[in-house]
This record gives sequence, C-alpha cells and structure tokens, in this order.
Amino acid sequence: MSKISLAGSLVETLPFGLTGLFNPWRDSCPHDAAGNGPAEKLGRLARHLDCDPEFILAGEAPGYAGCRYSGVAFTSERLLGEGAIPRIPVLSGRLSTRRLPFSEPSATIVWKTLYRLGIAERTILWNALQLHPHRPDNLWSNRTPTPSEISLGEPALRILIEAFPSAKIIAVGKKSEGLLHGMGIPMAGSVRHPANGGATAFAAGLAELM
Repeated sequence: MSKISLAGSLVETLPFGLTGLFNPWRDSCPHDAAGNGPAEKLGRLARHLDCDPEFILAGEAPGYAGCRYSGVAFTSERLLGEGAIPRIPVLSGRLSTRRLPFSEPSATIVWKTLYRLGIAERTILWNALQLHPHRPDNLWSNRTPTPSEISLGEPALRILIEAFPSAKIIAVGKKSEGLLHGMGIPMAGSVRHPANGGATAFAAGLAELM
C-alpha cells in the first residue's frame, strides 16, 4: 500500500464535522492559512508515514498549536518552518493565520528527544484519538477527551499498527496506554506524556526503553 493510500485509509475511519472535535484531514479551520487545507495536511501525513519505522509513538490527542494545523502528531508550524521534521520539506508559507507561527511545547520536546536518541528518522508519531478535542466556544483550546472519544481512534490505530508489523509500539501518556491495552496491542513500553511538566520524565523514559 502506498503511503498516501495508507494515510487515506487512516483518515477514512475518523468522523468529521463533530462539535468539539476537529478532524485535521477532513474539517476546514477558519484560521487555516491559504494553501493549508485538509488535502495539504493529508499529504504531510503521507510523507511522515513514508518510512520503515522501528518505533511508533502513540500520544493522546492533537493540540490546537500542533497537529490541528500541521496534520502530523507532535508537530508544530514552527518545527515545519525550521525543516526539523524528517521527510517533510521546509514550509514555503504559513499554516495558520496567527501573527506568529504556532509552537507547541510537547512537539518541541518530543522531536528534541528523538534526535538526541538518534531515532528521529525511524519513528512515526500518532495519537490514541486523532481528532483535536477543544471547547466548543474556543477553537484555540485543548480539553481532555472523554473515554468514548478516545475509543473513536481505535480503528485508525489498529490499521497503522498492522501496516508496520515490525515497529515497536510505545504509549505516550496514560490514555494512549489504556487504549492500547484495551485493544490487546503488545507494547514495548509506556512513557510519561511531556505536557504539564513531564518533559524530563518523558525523555528519561524513552531513553530507558531504547
């Protein structure tokens, strides 16, 4: 299966147009910059998947400063503009209409750690829930997804894991760990999510698993 076909298969499992849940690859955001709609985000995801990964890191859910505009988990507009993401060309324009490019702390921590461990080129990033959970009255907000919302990500996560059977699966955060455990997916381990003061524990946990 080609990587654009794989990306399409993943996205086809996900609902769209739901209040409080934004699908980066199907829904359009009023703050998307020109030339950064669902199709462009899907193309970026396909490029990210275009490797033979040794690791799949599964986080919890996209954030408004990251995957909502980039289309790739744990990846921000700033990192893409700096050319820091393997296989994805440096941006020629903006992803959002925000005055300054979005920078997501968790994304910065994750990629810094991946490069330091020498596994950035061999790692795919994904989320347990692949939809951005936000407050209905604020698109630029993050909220904790409910258990039923987390379960919406199961079909895509299963397709991704089956597409790369030799990859080691690492849960990033308790929600991802819980979903993978409930699916019966063997994990190489789990690590602390880097958000909310978890950067040091995340980096140390991932280094230990290596």
